[in-house]
Amino acid sequence: MKAEYDFSKGERGKFYRPQASLNLPVYLDPDVDTYMRQVSLKTGKDVEKLVNEWLRSNIKLVESVQ
Repeated sequence: MKAEYDFSKGERGKFYRPQASLNLPVYLDPDVDTYMRQVSLKTGKDVEKLVNEWLRSNIKLVESVQ
């Protein structure tokens, strides 16, 4: 690593994109991952879609109780 860097020719905000969305990975525990993959194979749906559907249904359930 250099002791000093020259940023005099740098352009502020060059890569900034206000519309960009950041999708962070979600890591499932091994047992949950195995189960969701089995369900995925049976239903023919992607694991991501299944997890989203299950989370949405849980959100609705929690909101209905509150």
